[in-house]
Amino acid sequence: MDFALIMFVLLLVSGSISLLDRYSLANSRAAGVAEPWWVEYAKSFFPVILIVFCIRSFLAEPFKIPSGSMIPTLQVGDFILVNKFTYGIRLPIINQKIVQLNNPARGDVMVFHYPENPSIDYIKRVVGLPGDVVEYRDKHLSINGVEQVQVADGDYNYVESGLNFVHTERRDETLGERRHALLVNPSMPNVHLNSVAEFKGHENCTYSESTVRCTVPAGNYFMMGDNRDNSRDSRYWGFVPDNQIVGRAFLVWMNFSDLKRIGSPI
Repeated sequence: MDFALIMFVLLLVSGSISLLDRYSLANSRAAGVAEPWWVEYAKSFFPVILIVFCIRSFLAEPFKIPSGSMIPTLQVGDFILVNKFTYGIRLPIINQKIVQLNNPARGDVMVFHYPENPSIDYIKRVVGLPGDVVEYRDKHLSINGVEQVQVADGDYNYVESGLNFVHTERRDETLGERRHALLVNPSMPNVHLNSVAEFKGHENCTYSESTVRCTVPAGNYFMMGDNRDNSRDSRYWGFVPDNQIVGRAFLVWMNFSDLKRIGSPI
């Protein structure tokens, strides 16, 4: 069950018991009789649950990075904070936007509900905005016919799942006003064609062994992982609609395996 829904149910139960005790049960108890344990617990936990629920729903929510698709920007085991209001205020549970603030910008690292299974949260980088023509050819990204500048930055090696040693090339890329690092493996294809799903808006994309080209539909975004050849992203499952956005990642607040990453901006 979704954690936000669990918190909401606990909030309703504890709040209802607190109100019931204040306006009914307390008046019927004899003087000097202690509150039932379930009333005492509900009244004690209600303000705590309310504060946590409001912070997670409207301000910031923690997430843990489970995979290497965003290396080198994010490492496996990073605990990150996600700004919940930067793209607008949304009602919790149903994720309905009620106040429009900013739109996602090209280069943002964004958390969203995975289109193939909305109960799972994914994190990738915003590459294509609504109306953009995104082309990924020979490890280089072009937006609306303009190739995004990449600068070689040496080799980058990491261990995958604690077993496999992976050798890649590190490059710096600029998307919009955001400069970030990415990894590519020149020996791997730009996309594994047999892994491409039949997603909504598939007709907006064309595929070949060397090129992926997509026109981003209105109200949608094209996402890619920084670990370009170890990321299942919009090349495979399509576009992220606005109503599945969770928020923008902005800070690493903990990594128990590498304490030096604490406080790293994203």
